[in-house]
This record gives sequence, C-alpha cells and structure tokens, in this order.
Amino acid sequence: MTPDKAPGERTRRSLADSFDRYLQDKGKGRGGDGGNYRRNAARELERFTEWAAGDRGPDEWTGILPEDSKREPTFEDLDERVFREYARHLAGDRGLKQNTVQTYYRYISAWCGWCVNEGYIEAHYAQRASAMAPLPEDDGRKPGDQQAWTSEQRHTLTRYVDKQARDAIETYTTLSQNADLLDRQRARYTALKAARDRALVFVLAYTAVRVGELLRDPNDPRRRGVRWDEISLEDGSMDVYRKKQQWDAASLPDPVISPLRSYRKLMDPPNDRWPVFPTFGQRTLATLVKDELADRGFQPAAIDEQRDEYVRDLLLALAEDIRPPSITTDGARSILQRLSEDGEVDINHPRHDYLAPHGGRRGMGEVLVRAFGYTVAARYLDNSEEMVRERYSHIEAGELGDVATEALNDIDSI
Repeated sequence: MTPDKAPGERTRRSLADSFDRYLQDKGKGRGGDGGNYRRNAARELERFTEWAAGDRGPDEWTGILPEDSKREPTFEDLDERVFREYARHLAGDRGLKQNTVQTYYRYISAWCGWCVNEGYIEAHYAQRASAMAPLPEDDGRKPGDQQAWTSEQRHTLTRYVDKQARDAIETYTTLSQNADLLDRQRARYTALKAARDRALVFVLAYTAVRVGELLRDPNDPRRRGVRWDEISLEDGSMDVYRKKQQWDAASLPDPVISPLRSYRKLMDPPNDRWPVFPTFGQRTLATLVKDELADRGFQPAAIDEQRDEYVRDLLLALAEDIRPPSITTDGARSILQRLSEDGEVDINHPRHDYLAPHGGRRGMGEVLVRAFGYTVAARYLDNSEEMVRERYSHIEAGELGDVATEALNDIDSI
C-alpha cells in the first residue's frame, strides 16, 4: 500500500486526485462500487472540476486560476470565494430548480467536508455563510405537498387492478380443455401480467415498503428485487434490503396476502429464487432466453424452434427455469402510469399525473400517523420518529388547529 502524502503535499494535488478515495468512502457495496449516491456525486464532482478549470460555465468564465495559467486547479486554490462563485453558477447559469440547485451544491459541500478531515484543505469553505449566500431559498414545498395516495385513490386503483386480475384469471381457468394450446398460453400470459400488476399495486399501497427495496435498481447490484424465498405468506412478512443498508423484515398486512398467493399459484415459479415481480419486457426476455439456451448447448435453429412453441418468451422461461430479472423502479413507474390512466384514477397533483410508487408509502404513513400516532408509524415505515414527525408535520399542525378551534369555541360559549 502506498503511504499517504504529507498534508502539505496534499494541498498541492489536483482536485480530481481525491475523487476515487472519496467516492469509495461514500459509495455502497463492496469496494464502494455501487449506489446512486456515488454515481450522482461523481457526476457533480466532475462538473465542479470542469467549472473550476474554465471548461463549464458562461463564455467569459475562465476558471478559478489566472487566465494565462497552464496548470490544473489544486486544493491550494480553494477558498470560500470559489464556492460562493460556484453556488452563483448553479443558481443562475444553469436554470435549475431551487431544490435541485441545493441538492447539487450539497454533493460538493459533502466532498469539501471530507477534504477537511483528510487534510486537503484547512476549513469547510463550502459551508461558510458567504459561500452559501447565492443559493436560493427553500422552494416553499411543505411535507404535506408531496404526493400521498388518498384513501379514495387507493381504493379506486386497487379495485381496478383486482377486477382486471379476477377477470383475466377466470378467463384462463375456465377455458375448455379442447382449447387451442396457443390460445391457452395467451390467456395464461394475460392473467399472469394482470396478477403481477395487482400484486405490485397492493404491496405498494399497503406495506409502505420503499420501491427501491422491492424492485431492481440497475445502479446498485445489491438491489436485485425481492425473490419468492424472501416472502413468507404464512408469517405475513417479507425480507427486504433496507435503505439503512441491512436486511430487515417488512410486514405484509392482510390485504396483500391474497393477491400474492393467487399470483404465485398462477405463476408456479420453477424455484423460489425467481423474482416476485419479473420483467415482462419482450426484448429483455428474448435476449435472455436465446443466450441461456445457447449456453445450454442449443443450436440457433433449435432455439428458434423452441421459442416458436410459446406465444411469449416469459412462458418459455418458466418452462425451462430461465430466471428473468426483476422489473426496475422505473418499470414500476411506467406500470403505475398505465394503471392510473386505465383505472381512471382522479389525480390532482402539481408534479405527478399518475399515482407514483412513493405516494403509496406516504399514503400509508398518513393513515398510520392519524390512527396510531408517530411512534407506531415510525416502526412500520422503518424511519426514526423524529423524521416521521418532520415529514408528516402537516397532520399535527391540522390537529392542533382543530384543538385551538375547539378551545376557542368553548371559551366563546362561556
């Protein structure tokens, strides 16, 4: 292992020299290779370096060094004026939303704080008041402004997907024994897709599990989607990889059990390591099936012949135990967009014209806070009570308003 350079030498190193070590410290997964934070931080650090060198920004911007300088910026060149100028650049030159400006600046500020601890710079310049002065004020969004599925919306959507699944399953299971094989396959595929969509909606609506804990995240290899061996319908629990970077059991309330049990029976996965919510994307499945069959020694003609026996590659994958990947978090958003529109859910929200996945979690949070208080809600939501109080403060404010109104009425009636 190469010994660390002396603090004095570190200050003369280029900014980019610190990035790999910083991102490894902040990243997730083995060696710090995964995680959305690492990816986003790396992007913003690269932009900051380009800006400091004069390669990003308005035409007249030449960087933090004198115009005739030929070297790269180093830590010796950083002070609070540099971060103030970068805050001004983010706020004014890129036309970003207020909360986005603050988010991007926080990535740079976090790196600056790490650099102080590692001896690259002597002070946390990015956090000084003068450096942060150009940043926009809070955009005024209150905790209650974020989407939360209302009881009416939840009931409308769950009733819709339940009916779709029931009708599709009935159509499949009541087909005549003499029905054409391909017709039976088409009916089973339609029923599987409807049953998957119903199970997904019910899990999002009633468990308060984060969508990133439930489905695959392409940017984090540890989040590969929940598998059947991680669900116990008898115990009403599901093992998920939490946001706090550890496995934990999440509760499956009664409304979720029946859709999951019906769906599993219909799918009949070849083994319990199959994802609960596999992708139905034809392009992904076609590539997967062809590659896996080729690895098993099938020739191209034999692969085509086998695929021709099934109306969909998913059904071939089930028959041959070719395990598909889980749908992604983006895939879930697309599904909910489709279902919200088809189910004619009444939505009036400034940011989303569909029921977004995180809204299911927030909706359950509101139900729990109102019914059982912050302590119980915090346990179910896998959050601290302090955070739950902050995020659902609009509920307490409303209740206090009701108390005040009642008190005034009592006093006025005397």
